[in-house]
Amino acid sequence: MEDEDKYNVCTACSILCDDIEIETENNSITGVYTACRKGVSRIQTCNEPMPCTLDGKDTDVDTAISETANILKKSENPLIFGLGNSTEGAQKKAIELAKQLNANLDDTSSFCQGPVVEAILNGEINYTCTLDDVRNNADVIVYWGADPANSHPRHLSKYTYFPRGKYRQKGYDEDRTAIAIDVRESSTAEICGNNSYLIPPQKDEELIDALIDALSGKVPKVSFEMNKKRILELANILKKAKYGVIFAGLGLVYSLDNFEPIKRLMDKLNEVSNFYFNPMIGHYNMRGFNQNLFNETGYINRVKFKDSEVKHGYEYSVVELLKNKSVDSALIIGSDPMCSLPGSIARNLNKIPIITIDPCETLTSRKSRINIPSALSGVECGGSAIRMDGVRVNFEPMIETSKISDEEILRRVMEEL
Repeated sequence: MEDEDKYNVCTACSILCDDIEIETENNSITGVYTACRKGVSRIQTCNEPMPCTLDGKDTDVDTAISETANILKKSENPLIFGLGNSTEGAQKKAIELAKQLNANLDDTSSFCQGPVVEAILNGEINYTCTLDDVRNNADVIVYWGADPANSHPRHLSKYTYFPRGKYRQKGYDEDRTAIAIDVRESSTAEICGNNSYLIPPQKDEELIDALIDALSGKVPKVSFEMNKKRILELANILKKAKYGVIFAGLGLVYSLDNFEPIKRLMDKLNEVSNFYFNPMIGHYNMRGFNQNLFNETGYINRVKFKDSEVKHGYEYSVVELLKNKSVDSALIIGSDPMCSLPGSIARNLNKIPIITIDPCETLTSRKSRINIPSALSGVECGGSAIRMDGVRVNFEPMIETSKISDEEILRRVMEEL
């Protein structure tokens, strides 16, 4: 076992647990302690490490980088996509590269939690807090359209429902109430027991309006089957909260056309109680990409660089760019769009040269002209990332490796241009 005072950061998801202990032998990780099942899987590295290839044949990194630069130089409208699983240093290099190439730049937040992060960074949602604040203070925790028991397995045990906090010494049940609002009986809903509220798909805004009415002393109304008494009970729990937090999952994000309903609910909750709002971001540094691009351009995703100008809009999202067949090359970094995008759109990647930078083999890498294996962030290389709550976390590598980081790969590509 490593020194007991030596703790590591896990980059399996965006809560970036910083209390991980490992056991090593001959520079290999032989044991992982404290991490969840996702963390153990990531820390023990890829089941299928990605080989360095060019046109399906093994090559060396120098050749792969040179050929990458050649493809990007010849490209008239390249796409750079991914980076949610990259360090902040790599993200900043990618932004520099996109500027240099007049490229399109986007990430997975374009079709998931991006709108929530954008609303927070733009100051449209002001009621936010850190995970440490939640652990120390929260007495009511609402998971809305989220299932952290599966997506972020240590979220409830490390920060929200189960731990003892500074002002919540008794822990769950006695000192804390966990609530799940979802369209299905998720694993998290089972933990919440009677405080689980099932609603039909696309009815989140209707429940929000009903809660606002109940918090205002009015009789709540909904078109779906839910006892008014249940809505009043939920509103009463929220109203009595001394420190409440809503964690928004993709179920809530995808149900709403915009975030005006959330703003109305948060405003009403903070008239009668004390509530905060945080997104349940997936990839360990998606928020880092959003914040770094926002600091540089004022936008969190979907940008097109053109000389000294920055264009922004849905037409520059990875989905629209591929659907319209408007890009002629793609540099994919730490992502797998062939797997995550609809098949009809992802298939258009096959019509252009793809370069993949990733520690692990993916469906996208199997279709790529060039594959450059990178060091696994948090395990084989260090850096920093922005946690789901906006807190910066620094981390060191756990073991040594001959592989280079994605930041170094991008730096060398830029030197070749």
